[in-house]
Formats: sequence, C-alpha cells, structure tokens
Amino acid sequence: MISLSQVLEEHTALDASDRQWLEALTGEWQLLADTSFSDLVLWLPDCADENVFWAGAQIRPLTGPTALADDVVGDDVSYDPEALVTCAFLSREISATSDHRLMAGIPVDVMAVPVVRHGKVIAVVERHTNQMGLRAPGALEDTYLAVADVLTSMLHRGMFPLDPPSDPVSSPRVGDGMMWVAPDGMITFASPNVISALRGLELSGDIQGEKITSLAPELVDEFTRTVEAGNEGRSFKPVEVTVEGPQAAVRMRVISLDSDGVFVAALVLVRDVTTVRERERQLVNKDATIAEIHHRVKNNLQTVAALLRLQSRRLTNPEGKEALADAMRRVQSIAAVHEILSRGFDEDVDFDAIADRILVMVGDVAASSGRVSAIREGSFGMVPGEWATSLSLVMTELTQNAIEHGLAMGGGSVIVHVERHADGELLMQIIDDGAGLPEGFDPTKTSSLGLSIVTTLISDLGGSFALTNGAGHGAVATVRVGMPFHL
Repeated sequence: MISLSQVLEEHTALDASDRQWLEALTGEWQLLADTSFSDLVLWLPDCADENVFWAGAQIRPLTGPTALADDVVGDDVSYDPEALVTCAFLSREISATSDHRLMAGIPVDVMAVPVVRHGKVIAVVERHTNQMGLRAPGALEDTYLAVADVLTSMLHRGMFPLDPPSDPVSSPRVGDGMMWVAPDGMITFASPNVISALRGLELSGDIQGEKITSLAPELVDEFTRTVEAGNEGRSFKPVEVTVEGPQAAVRMRVISLDSDGVFVAALVLVRDVTTVRERERQLVNKDATIAEIHHRVKNNLQTVAALLRLQSRRLTNPEGKEALADAMRRVQSIAAVHEILSRGFDEDVDFDAIADRILVMVGDVAASSGRVSAIREGSFGMVPGEWATSLSLVMTELTQNAIEHGLAMGGGSVIVHVERHADGELLMQIIDDGAGLPEGFDPTKTSSLGLSIVTTLISDLGGSFALTNGAGHGAVATVRVGMPFHL
C-alpha cells in the first residue's frame, strides 16, 4: 500500500517542515474523524500541475459507518471548478455541501478544509459523513459534533495537529470517554464511559456540574495554565496525567479548544487504565523476581567456588589442585553472567562487562606464573542471556589455556579480539605471544578437558572453532558463531 511519505516525495514540492506537519496531522486526525463521524481524506497539490490533487492519506471513523468503501490513497483528481477540494484550495476557506449527494447509493455530506501554513495552502482535508447511518441526535452526539467543529476551525487556522502528539498506545481516545469542560472548570458533559471510569475512583453521583479540579486534583495546575493561556489567546499544549485510586487508575488527556482565537472549552479524554496498570505491576514484580533469582544463583555459585578453593588448599597432589582450580574458574565465569543478569530486566546482557571480569579473574589466577597482560579489543555488544553462559565458559577456557600453555614462565600478553558483523556473526580470537603450537598438534585429538568443553559448547551454539599458530609467533584460537546477536 502506498504511504503518505511516498505521495509527498513523488508528487509534491513541499519542504521538510510542511511534510512533517502533514505527517503529524495524519497521526492525530483520528480525533477529528471520530468526533465528526466522518471519513477523512488528505489531498495534496501536484508539484507540476496545480490543477491536480493527490490523495495522500485516508482514515475512517471508529464511532460511525464509513462513507468511503474504497481506499483512495494514491488516486488523483483533476481540476473541477465545482469540486469542494478545488474551492477550498483556491479560496482558502472551508467549503461544504449539505445536499446529501449520493456516493455508491449512500447520502453523504462533504466538507473541504484547507490546511494553511505560513499563508499558503499546503493541503486540503476532505470530510465525508455518511448520513444514512448517522447516529440519532443526543447529548453525546451533539457534543461530539461541537468538538469536531472546533477542531475543524483549528485545523484551518494551523492549530491542529496537537503538540505534543498523543501516544498511540497509552493516550485516551474519544471512544474511551470524553468530557466537555467550560473555561471555569465546570464539567458540562461527561460520556457514560467517563462516569464508569470515575466510579472506579470511588467518585459517585452526577459528574456533570462538578469542577474538574475537584474530581482530579492532579489536574489543578495543568487546567489552570490551560485556562490562562486560552484567555490570553494562546493555545496550551495538551497534557496527560494518570489519576490513581485504591481500586482503579484513570488516564486523562486535556486538550485546549480554541474557536477563532477564543478559548471555548477544554476537551478531556478519559481512559480506564486499571487493567494496564495491574499488568505493568505484575511485569515489574516478575522482572524483580527474575533478577532476585539471578542474584541468588550468583551467590550460590560464589559459595561453590569458595568451597572448591578451600578444598584445593587441603590437597597436596598438584594434579588435583589444578583440577579444582580449573573447576573454580568455570564456576566463577558462570557466576559473572548471573551477576550481570541480576542488575537489569532485559533479556540481553552487555557481554563486555562479563568479558572484562573474566580477563581480570584469569589474569589474577595466572599472576603467580609471571607478568601477564590480558586485554580486550573490540566489543561483544548485547548478547542474548541464554547464550551468555556458554560464551563466558568458552572465553574462560581459551584465555586460561593461552596463559597456561602458550606463554612462557616469564609472562606475556593475551589479546581477546572481537568483531561484530552485520549478518549476525560474532568473531572472537584469543591471541597470545607465546611459543605457539607444537608441530603436528591436532586440537581434535587432545585429551584436554578445557578444549573438549570449548568444542562441545561451540557445537551447541552452531559455530566453529579453530586453533592455529599466528602469522608471527604465538597461537590463535578462533571462534565464529552465527547467532542473532543485537548490534
């Protein structure tokens, strides 16, 4: 489906500011469509022929039947002196007809509103109202139409769309609930949904005739500033607050309505967000529980590592002491992962922090054999939590192997070189400046437990592992893993 940005790019000569304005308009015009019970079409003047207009966007009302069965976005219309779009564009005035002209057998009223910016008409918004399915007159319908009339005037005068815009997820809509509040703060109309929502805040009785600030003290400052701005001929930016009670939560959006430069009312949209808030609390509690579990696992692993350290001190057999030391390092590397996971609620972890901890840990253990430098080049970035443990164990084994078997007794350096590729591949190289691998060395035939662990984990991750001599001297362990890492 063709988009507004495509139509703007291909058929208009509007500058970036006007394009942003029109895109903001289509982000907010559901409010006008719902209160006017009308389909809206945005018509844009052609850059090469001023007698041609292109349909850039279209929206249908959620409060009534549609008047346009077909999508017209991408269609064009040519000059017609009697067409309302042409009249509105040339006259810069709102043009309307009430002759109930038939469209696909349905009587439809049409209105064309020129969008004027900086003294120039940049577009025309056409309203199509299906008269056959129009709702029966009543206080709700009359208030909706009154709001629509004011919004139409604001659109014509460049005061609509609203800034800041509504949030498509959390902001209330017309159908959620609506109040008309007079400049003195008196509620002159409240839809049934508003009454139901406010009862959840333990507010009973007739809402109409009450002061909005007495029902929602959180709105006192915002509504006062709205009235002051309106009385001074200035439009006040929409504000949103959430009013919470013991059993319910209500989201309110206050919009200043301006008619010909005069503040006439505040439109307050109301949405019951009790269920949403409860779900948010449950998610927060769940995240906190998961973080606490990671914290406890980390503590338990650190306890296991301490027990292994105590046990190794009681042994006199060098091979036994070395085996327990290796086990202790593996436990500590897993503990480092759980410590990072316990600090946040994200499913991904910053693996750089884990890698740096492992390098410090391995370097400290190897310090007794000489001066050892272990550094990281490049960034792992964010890594899915389910892969972090395996990757940390692989790094621990390979760096430890490089220090113990690659470097001479006098020490040396180990570099962990990391590259992230756009296709999702992670390249990790453990490079040492030691003596290198002995001639004929085959990592697949070694009895080393550490290399066996590395080979198994890399296989589980769907990656590859190679251990070779470097270009000059020393050995290079190369790990390639093609996982959906987040750059």
